[in-house]
Amino acid sequence: MSRNIDLSQQVALVTGGGQGIGRQTALTLAGAGANIAINYFPDSDGRNQSIASATAQEIIAACGPGTAETFAADVRDATQVAAMYDAIQQRFSRLDVVVNNAGILRDRSIKKMSLDEWSSVIDTNLSGVFHSCQQAALKMAPGGRIVNVASLAAVMGFFGQANYAAAKSGVLGLTKVLARELARSNIRVNAVAPGVVDTEMGQSIPEENRKLMLQQIPLARFAEPREISDVILFLVSDLSTYMTGQTLHVNGGWWF
Repeated sequence: MSRNIDLSQQVALVTGGGQGIGRQTALTLAGAGANIAINYFPDSDGRNQSIASATAQEIIAACGPGTAETFAADVRDATQVAAMYDAIQQRFSRLDVVVNNAGILRDRSIKKMSLDEWSSVIDTNLSGVFHSCQQAALKMAPGGRIVNVASLAAVMGFFGQANYAAAKSGVLGLTKVLARELARSNIRVNAVAPGVVDTEMGQSIPEENRKLMLQQIPLARFAEPREISDVILFLVSDLSTYMTGQTLHVNGGWWF
């Protein structure tokens, strides 16, 4: 007997939800019936707002009026994140799913890495997840689900990614702790750790490095965004109700 994933009447927040894995996750969860809150970083030129709005409009066109809305917040700023959660609660009256996806790259070898390159990645990719999870812990009703987007870099330790690997390793540890702490509220917390995904971020990797990476992947290709968002959908669905504190590695078989 088949089982369909139905998120109807539920509300999902996707941080960094305008592009890349975040965009596809927003579309995938909306396709399962959820209303989507799309977070974006409020940059000075309005580019991120435009990208997030385009994703919201795509969802609305497919799923109907009121099914998606954008919310500005710099996840590095705890005050902005708290205000965003309040705004989502006011708009949708509930929050069932949080996908902490917002992240940046500032690759450089440790001898050349500036303090700003270190702190900006840690603040966004780790502290940003903490700020969001803290608000979710305070404001989500029992039965909520949190998925933190980590990375293969957390366990592989790629050259030039001391900041990124440290942040994503921290996300894995944070996920395990929160799974324990929030279980009493029946809030499940899991992580997904993608390998290289064919997004704008993945395509920014120099071509020579991409070729070397492909040689390490048994499936001999990079992931499509949908292959990550489908795993996230599984983790927030009733097909995974006995899973918490886990990390699902989606990397095409790429290990040491």
